[in-house]
Amino acid sequence: MTSVAKAFAEDGLLAKIIPGFNPRKAQVDMASKVESVIKSGQSLIVEAGTGTGKTFAYLIPALQSGKKVVVSTGTKNLQEQLFHKDLPLVKKALTSSQKVALLKGRSNYLCNFRLEENFNSAPPVPQRGKQPPPRHQLGATLDATALADLVKVRKWASITQSGDIGELVDVAEDSLILPQITSTTDNCLGRNCPEYENCYLVKARERAIEADLVVVNHHLFFADMALKDTGFGELIPQSDVVIFDEAHQIGNIASEYFGQAFSTRQILELASDAISQYRSELADVKQLGIAAEKLQKGAGDFRLLFPYDNERGNWRHKIEHAQFKQAFVQLHTDLKFLFDVLKMCVSRTEVIDNCFDRASELLTKYEVMNNTEAKGMSLWYETTRRHVVLHQTPLSIAEKFSAYMQEHESAWIFTSATLAVNDSFTHFAEDLGLTHAQQLLLASPFDYPKQSKLLVPRYLPEANDFNRAKSLVNIALPLIKASKGSCFLLFTSYRVLNQVAELLAEQVDNPLLVQGQMAKSVLLDHFVEDKNAILLATASFWEGVDVRGDNLTCVIIDKLPFRAPDEPLLQAKSEDLKRRGGDPFGQIQLPDAVIALKQGVGRLIRDVSDRGVLVICDSRIVNRPYGQVFLSSLPPMARTREINSAVKFLQEIEAES
Repeated sequence: MTSVAKAFAEDGLLAKIIPGFNPRKAQVDMASKVESVIKSGQSLIVEAGTGTGKTFAYLIPALQSGKKVVVSTGTKNLQEQLFHKDLPLVKKALTSSQKVALLKGRSNYLCNFRLEENFNSAPPVPQRGKQPPPRHQLGATLDATALADLVKVRKWASITQSGDIGELVDVAEDSLILPQITSTTDNCLGRNCPEYENCYLVKARERAIEADLVVVNHHLFFADMALKDTGFGELIPQSDVVIFDEAHQIGNIASEYFGQAFSTRQILELASDAISQYRSELADVKQLGIAAEKLQKGAGDFRLLFPYDNERGNWRHKIEHAQFKQAFVQLHTDLKFLFDVLKMCVSRTEVIDNCFDRASELLTKYEVMNNTEAKGMSLWYETTRRHVVLHQTPLSIAEKFSAYMQEHESAWIFTSATLAVNDSFTHFAEDLGLTHAQQLLLASPFDYPKQSKLLVPRYLPEANDFNRAKSLVNIALPLIKASKGSCFLLFTSYRVLNQVAELLAEQVDNPLLVQGQMAKSVLLDHFVEDKNAILLATASFWEGVDVRGDNLTCVIIDKLPFRAPDEPLLQAKSEDLKRRGGDPFGQIQLPDAVIALKQGVGRLIRDVSDRGVLVICDSRIVNRPYGQVFLSSLPPMARTREINSAVKFLQEIEAES
């Protein structure tokens, strides 16, 4: 028996520190395979069904290998859980003294220089009896909320050891202060920064270099891989082993970073930094202030051409309209004007030199977005309430990613509860160019036929039917009554979510927790605290949410999660695949939807004692040929078409609880 297998034995290392620990064959099989792949320096794709315990199955062989390891996970929340909860437990079990480190992206760390530049410099002498406003890079007095946040930031900045802004729990994630006290790849001065020796990001990277195992997230991994994070070189240290948890996410994330983006946020940050320099250091260069303010106006005018609400679309089509073309040309004129002024000021300050470099890079990116004839690329845009982002995204990253893997001779492990479609890894492997990776498919240890029931109701209206929301409520009401709440309603669109929420509010007394009304973590806390609650949510709650026991006994999914066919990147990939004789639906849309559905389904059964009903309100899963692909990819739940059967099952659960 190997040392890894011994750790998972009935009287092994984990059993000694985890009360009630029971060996799971799937967990041992995964750990042994990970151990083998690490030793041989090969690649592995492994789907480990919910309940396998995949985190321990890769952490133990990783730590026991004695090699330098990078673990990348899906979100910052999962990153924190892995570092603060799972790793300490594994280290305790192994009595390991190995060093571990947590590394986040630069926007997660306080930038001492930007705090000093934007807010802490000596303000102008106030008039008698008046308090001076804080210095602000936009030259304006902050509103009351931002001022209150600034007070909290200054107090925290004097005591923090890590500089991790995640410690600022009483400052909102979208606070206007945060972008002013953190840096980006664009505005970071790197080794030229006067605060370089005290930089929290530099210190975090130094800890990562010294550590045996580093925990990062996918966005940071691919940003670092694609951009090499200018100013610091590679932020993530070289490693012998790379492990991607929640690996089903990395195709889309990698595509984003292998492409390029040009945004009004980048433009406005450049302009505001230039204005700050004009007002503090270069008051003699009046053209600097004029050019920067003109660019600010041009960026604002460009955003106003788009709808107020968030939107995505095809940039090639949008720029064909005269008003967009004209505004985009004007943006170039304004950007070039500021570039020319900055060029005359080069070498006067470090910040001005940085602004000049950024203006030059933005002009280059502008030409990329203006080249609508580029082949093998999707050109698309997205808007937020304040900004427009133009993207150039490659249609395939397989060649680039596989070349990167070959260049870095490490062991590569990709794991998730949802990687296979119809028991095949073809879709995932082809997306990333993993042609030679070993594969392992491990079923969940849960007894799904006994623990769960799948309901596909009869007589469902079509997805676009006017009465669909009412039908969903009619299906949900008896199930909610039987489970006395403890229910998730997961939607593929906010429109239907809001319609159902409005109708339910009139017919149930249960607390309704609706996504958008409060932060995700707060919604989940309220849901767990109140066993009668009903939570209504969209995409972000389909994965990474872990509610166990009788707090959640019913999950209702409104329809199969196919991506909108006019989504720009999907549209471009589909058109490219058609030209090569492929089938976009079968090769892209269907596999993506199956993996998304598996994530949603995974919310229901999280432990061996969990029981519950899954409802999929989409008859296509039983009356379309491709429905069998969905069904064969889901856990082997007992199935029914009758609502009464599901109600009875929930009543049994309620009676036994």
